[in-house]
Amino acid sequence: MPDINELSELIDNKTKLIVLINPHNPTGSLINEKLLKEICTIAEDAGAYVLCDEAYRGLYINPDDYVPSIVDLSSKAIATGSFSKAFSLTGLRLGWIAAGEEIIEECKLRKDYTAISNGLIDEALAALAVKNVDKIYKRNLQIIRTNYKILYQWIENEPLISWVPPKAGSIAFPRYNLKMPSETLCIRLIKEKGTLLVPGSCFGMEGYLRISYGCKTETLKEGLLRFKDFLNSYGKS
Repeated sequence: MPDINELSELIDNKTKLIVLINPHNPTGSLINEKLLKEICTIAEDAGAYVLCDEAYRGLYINPDDYVPSIVDLSSKAIATGSFSKAFSLTGLRLGWIAAGEEIIEECKLRKDYTAISNGLIDEALAALAVKNVDKIYKRNLQIIRTNYKILYQWIENEPLISWVPPKAGSIAFPRYNLKMPSETLCIRLIKEKGTLLVPGSCFGMEGYLRISYGCKTETLKEGLLRFKDFLNSYGKS
């Protein structure tokens, strides 16, 4: 989680932009409304913008952990979203930006210069998804909340793995207790067990692994069984 005092010390009159990810990837942490407001206040005082990646917004493990979008809290805020995560429509390669009119006009100019048009079929499918957003979220929330419980129980019973449980999204960032670099571990795991995790070294955090639990429940169970076999093998060596 951000340290508000440290942030205050880092900000000066040269600061133009503060960048956040909320819910966070890869940890699944969630900045609550109070802390978001404090960050916005710091940005406003410095005349800076706050850019918040909200790709996983809405995927709360506990419904009571609802957090508003950054653009609902400050006129100096910019939010980005995506159909890839909460909507489970990765193939569309579409997303959105929410901000004040001045920022949106600047974004339009750059879009016209870099990507004049998207595929019409993609846009039609995206529009259909927005019309059915409640059904999509109901489905996806059921999947991640079911799978979260399975993953939570698995980690509780696995002595070589520990974590700070995620509060939102469909990913977690557990720590492992093996004398093996995370990239080596993940390469061996996929070669020996056909199971894919992302090494913590990709995020500058050695000794950790990124695991997704937004998949089919049976896929998660099978993957955890294979990972358990892998840990048993190397944990004894």
